[in-house]
Amino acid sequence: MRIINARLFQNGRFQTGSISFTDVITGFEPGEGWDAGGAYVVPGFIDIHTHGAMGEDFSDGRAEALPVLSRYYAAHGVTSFCFTTMTLKEPELMAAMDRVRSFRRPGDGARCAGVHMEGPFLSYAKRGAQAPENLREPDLDLFRRANDRSGGQVRLITVAPEVPGALEFIREAAGVCTVSLGHTAADYDTAMAAFQAGASHATHLFNAMPPFLHREPGVVGAALLSGATVELICDGLHIHPAVIMAVHRMFGQKLCIISDSLRCAGLGDGEYELTGHPVVVKDGRATLSDGTLAGSSTNLLDEVRNVVSYGMPLEAALTAVTETPARAIGRFGEIGSLEPGKRADLLVLNGDLSLRAVLIDGRPAVGGLD
Repeated sequence: MRIINARLFQNGRFQTGSISFTDVITGFEPGEGWDAGGAYVVPGFIDIHTHGAMGEDFSDGRAEALPVLSRYYAAHGVTSFCFTTMTLKEPELMAAMDRVRSFRRPGDGARCAGVHMEGPFLSYAKRGAQAPENLREPDLDLFRRANDRSGGQVRLITVAPEVPGALEFIREAAGVCTVSLGHTAADYDTAMAAFQAGASHATHLFNAMPPFLHREPGVVGAALLSGATVELICDGLHIHPAVIMAVHRMFGQKLCIISDSLRCAGLGDGEYELTGHPVVVKDGRATLSDGTLAGSSTNLLDEVRNVVSYGMPLEAALTAVTETPARAIGRFGEIGSLEPGKRADLLVLNGDLSLRAVLIDGRPAVGGLD
């Protein structure tokens, strides 16, 4: 298959050309093919932090939920994602890991690129919407059991570095997957010690962590100086647009845009549930009963449109949903850019960033080339 007359996103910029592919990208030679008419052809988006959508949550451990989520992601331009757990008791965590091990991508659905364990090794003070009764100190054996039950698919784990035993845990876990700092009350020195121990990522920057102050730079300052990749929820509710733009200028290509979506995504306002706790969504804002901001009801495609409207160059926004998250979870050798040999996970976008087609492994999952 070949797409011609496309604005291809390669190496951080657009250039007009052609792209050939089977299940993988084979080259960029001109020739006969489907005429994109100048539309954008970009790598499929990668969401490394998403809990759910369409009434389903990965943490529920329901096998029938996973194809629903996979199809939802694909319908919004996400071709690869990390199933993300909440802070769960061990039996529930293991049940969720069993489900991901047995998951097979439907033809019209996105690929699971791994698991993000958001907890249970988090701070009580910065637990946010995480279930406080399930929090526990870092346990390397539990982490290894969970990874084994998933089939070795844990790609990212969020840890609060100030809790007892965290630094020792980070040193060991960093040899297995990417370790992220999040849901933490850590100060700058503690965060720097964690990055030096092997952490290299920060979970939903600013949310569920101390602020970035001129005398107390906290996790944000430590992430910047250590060269860590960082996540931002760009729904316009979790982070002010001015701060999103400031983080873009500070972190550059280290920025990952994530959804942190809950089961309310795709359904609108109403009453929902999150690991046994009620969540109310009003005007797109998801909160617990005490007003604590929970995850989001958004998706990556809407967030890309958001940040572009705030003034972020489209090229930077695309990097933040393709190359950077792929690098953050150690999958850039397979996904995240338009290069020969990589999976033919492609989006065709119109000039207004509306979605025309989604191809996964070179085959249409959403829309088509006609």
